Amino acid sequence: MATVYLSLGSSIGNRARNIARAIEALAMHDIHVVKQSALYETEPVQMREPEWFLNCVVELQTDLQPPELMHALLEIERSMGRERAASPSHKLPRTIDLDILFYGSEIIRDAAVEIPHPRMAERRFVLVPLAEIAPGIMHPVLKKAVAELLAATTDCSEVRPWRS
Repeated sequence: MATVYLSLGSSIGNRARNIARAIEALAMHDIHVVKQSALYETEPVQMREPEWFLNCVVELQTDLQPPELMHALLEIERSMGRERAASPSHKLPRTIDLDILFYGSEIIRDAAVEIPHPRMAERRFVLVPLAEIAPGIMHPVLKKAVAELLAATTDCSEVRPWRS
C-alpha cells in the first residue's frame, strides 16, 4: 500500500462541504484517508477570479497505481461539477481541485500525471497544510523536507486558518 499526499481546494459553492464530499468520495475508490490538515482560507494564485479558496492536505493509503489514482481523482472532480479551462493559462473557479503531491518517494513525469507535483514548492496554499501534517517528508527531487520548502518559498500569498 502506498502513502500518498493529496491537496484539496474549493473556491465556489459551500467550500467546506465540497472538500468534505471529495474526502468521502475517496473511500468509494479504495482510497483511505489516514490524516487530514486543518482547513485554510487561501488567497487565489494565478486566478482570473477573486474567489478565495479553502484548502487542506490529506495523507492517504491506497493500492491504486498513480495513473489509476489520477483517473479516480478526475472522476471525483467531474462528479462534483469541476469544469476545466480549455487552456492551462486560464484558470477557473472550481467546486473541487484534487492534486497528487507525493506518491511515496516516486518520481513520475508523463502526460497523465507529474509526481511530485511540479509547482508545490512555489505554493504556500499547499505547503502550509502539508507542513502541518508531514513537515519532515522529503521532496524526492528537491531533496528538502516540506518544512524547509515552506521556509524557503518566495510565495507571499495569504494562507490563514479557516473559521467556520
